Amino acid sequence: MIRLLGYLGLLLLCFTVTASPTAAAKPDSEVVWKVDTDQKLVALTFDDGPNPVYTPAILDVLRQYDAKATFFVLGKRVLLYPEIAIREINEGHEIANHTFDHHFLKNVSPEILKQEIEQTREIIFEVTEQLPQVFRPPGGFYDKALLDLAREEKFTVVMWSWYQDTRDWKKPGVDKIVNTVRSNLHNGDIILFHDMEGDCSQTVEALKKLLPDLKQQGYQFVTVTDLISKVKKQPAS
Repeated sequence: MIRLLGYLGLLLLCFTVTASPTAAAKPDSEVVWKVDTDQKLVALTFDDGPNPVYTPAILDVLRQYDAKATFFVLGKRVLLYPEIAIREINEGHEIANHTFDHHFLKNVSPEILKQEIEQTREIIFEVTEQLPQVFRPPGGFYDKALLDLAREEKFTVVMWSWYQDTRDWKKPGVDKIVNTVRSNLHNGDIILFHDMEGDCSQTVEALKKLLPDLKQQGYQFVTVTDLISKVKKQPAS
């Protein structure tokens, strides 16, 4: 009996840990993983760019299918490729803060992370004249100090729907990336891709398959901020 109760307790713990990220975003949420909406809207997000070759290729595909996306950029790469950041804004996409140098919170102090967030915000504004409204912590690591900073600086911490992590950075194959998105897609999902340094050709090819398919199914592709604005209103109690 003791062994059985211990096993059931372990199952409950596993369910709690894995289920919690699927909670839909509410207006007072501190971290957004997905958005509760009855509209066929999803947010495509790209981390770690800009990439001088593949970000323009991604932008070409997005433009072809009238899709808007959110680019979580690194400050150091915006400095290297400002013209790409400007193109992202000019074509109606959202630029978001992903720190200056992609340090994980578990590896640096909260003070250093704060400096990187502020530095990247200034760089984005200097290059694009836009102030980023959302932030994604590298590796998905955050703590209370980071959430306190988000409230203080008035930006939204945005993650991704845990089942929509394409792991495209591992180059798993175009079909694997496509199937990850297709197999469990829901209204309000936030999908994670990368336009990082290196070869992102599988990501580009996956988008060429996904966007026309999902568009035919009636999905629209919006920025994270636009998606959050579409949260389903709860009935008054």
